[in-house]
Amino acid sequence: MGAGHAHKLYLHGHSPVHALPPHCKLAAVFCFVLVVVSTPREAMWAFGLYAVLLAAVARAGRVPYGHLLKRMLIEVPFVAFALLMPFVARGPYTEVWGVTLSEPGLWGAWNILAKGTLGVAASVLLASTTELRELLLGLQRLRLPPLLVQIASFMIRYGDVIADEMRRMRIARVSRGFRARGVRQWGVLAKSAGALFIRSYERGERVHLAMVSRGYTGTMPVLDETAATRAQWTGAAALPVAAFAVCLMGWAA
Repeated sequence: MGAGHAHKLYLHGHSPVHALPPHCKLAAVFCFVLVVVSTPREAMWAFGLYAVLLAAVARAGRVPYGHLLKRMLIEVPFVAFALLMPFVARGPYTEVWGVTLSEPGLWGAWNILAKGTLGVAASVLLASTTELRELLLGLQRLRLPPLLVQIASFMIRYGDVIADEMRRMRIARVSRGFRARGVRQWGVLAKSAGALFIRSYERGERVHLAMVSRGYTGTMPVLDETAATRAQWTGAAALPVAAFAVCLMGWAA
């Protein structure tokens, strides 16, 4: 966790959002998502205001809207599920453009689309302005169970190593004339998966022995003890506090 590890979502920059401590941003996004989920689905205008707040954060963080929208495509499967709800849900029915749809299904689809989209957008903004290493340090600062932080750290650190191992195995198969054209080739792929698992397990043992030989006792040292200032907490709290005010108006309406 001591070395940097860039990821595809991160956009290098020097904006005020980039400068915020990672644990402040994690807490702000978590609270924002809780507020969005707590908003009544009937308050459609509130979700529009939430989108405006996220757009303001993206502008402050110098995150291009095109980048944000492109990375949000990850929610397409959930969108497809939501679009099916008006057709499969029961209850009172209504006609929309000549098509009979379930009213509870329409509300459920809107609820999933609105809240899910806002949650994904907030997560993409967090990932776009925070490096993976900083996210792990932020989780550590927020007192997440150390074992979970270590597992996440190792997954990030060695995910590319395993992917590179898979690539080399694929090149080795292709160089020997292997082509996966049908069920008959599944046996070769299964053996490759088994070999990859064994290699990964052995690599994990070697890494653990190397860590133990260097004094590892089950906990990782805290590499960043810098505490966030009151001004930084205030800046990070601007998003969830504004969203909470909108949520209160939504319940009062």
